[in-house]
Amino acid sequence: MADLGNRSSDGRVPIEPQTIDAPLTRHAVFLVLTVAPGSDSLDAVRSVLSDVDGLVKTVGFRDLGASFTCTVGIGAAIWPGLAGLPLPRELHEFTTIAGARHTAPSTPGDLLFHIRSDRQDLRYEFERLLLEALGEAVAVEDETIGFRYLDTRDLLGFVDGTANPVGDHLPESTLVGEEDLAAAGGSYVVVQKYLHPLASWQALTTEQQEAIIGRRKADNVELDDADSGQKAHKTLATIVDDAGVEHDILRDNMPFGSPGTATFGTYFIGYSRELWVIERMLERMFIGDPPGLHDRLLDFSEAVTGTVFFAPSAEALSNLGSPPPPPPPAPATRPVSSTPEASPPSDESDPPEAGTGSLGLGGLRRTPTTPQQSGDER
Repeated sequence: MADLGNRSSDGRVPIEPQTIDAPLTRHAVFLVLTVAPGSDSLDAVRSVLSDVDGLVKTVGFRDLGASFTCTVGIGAAIWPGLAGLPLPRELHEFTTIAGARHTAPSTPGDLLFHIRSDRQDLRYEFERLLLEALGEAVAVEDETIGFRYLDTRDLLGFVDGTANPVGDHLPESTLVGEEDLAAAGGSYVVVQKYLHPLASWQALTTEQQEAIIGRRKADNVELDDADSGQKAHKTLATIVDDAGVEHDILRDNMPFGSPGTATFGTYFIGYSRELWVIERMLERMFIGDPPGLHDRLLDFSEAVTGTVFFAPSAEALSNLGSPPPPPPPAPATRPVSSTPEASPPSDESDPPEAGTGSLGLGGLRRTPTTPQQSGDER
């Protein structure tokens, strides 16, 4: 769990990279890059990523109270050549989800940099130095600059992120564990960029907006779920498995926009221990539950990007491309004679077989759960 709780509590050091539960900040940039073909590009990217910690310290040390941090995600297409590690077992490219009325598109992306800070200038400086270091090895696919809006509301006027996990439930929901030891401590990340036709949304009454979201607009109180028929966004965005267990994700969404160009949107970013949880959530939103009754929020939120990444632990990121440690030497064994009857007699007994007290942790695996509908989330 090295990537949770490593915040600067005494104001003496910056927040460690890959700390996905870093505090909500006033500013963020979501930077999606593709890597140029060739081993030279991979080598250049690997060199920069393995020293992200140093770059975070270089920039973050200038104001330790600015909550500056950066989380790096790596896509499935370049993971084998870049990381030199087994592919995390659920990692794959974003799958297009086509509903009857709305589609969640799959768009290019090899690297994600989720850069957060309470100071816009620190965010800018880090991004400038980062792209300078990466040079021609990468191309920018999307750069979205987000901001905190009022009391953490989206541009539709509703509080966002209320149902994020807290306490011990946070690492349980977001960090891969013993079910995939090679990826342990990391997290699956899904990003989507949504555009809002604000004029159409604002033409609705407050009551109509609340029915779509599933919460009261003024005080964020949940509304009762519908017994049947059209479900609210908060219900469709919640996943409960067949055993009745609710699976949470960590959202760090941010609004973005420009009144001068009439561009208004929300950048969705979700961190999860299991990728299928976010995928099932999106299926329920775009296809509907039951199918045909899609999330009505999509009538006012057009998805224009969609990409999947895996954010490795800070240790794994700093060791990118390093050879794995050699296996421990095999224990010495006493040669056994092929003709035991010719062996000299002995009064000593053989020692008990080594390893009989082992806990066998390598054999422990969580049983995958099957997703199901219902619940509340936003």
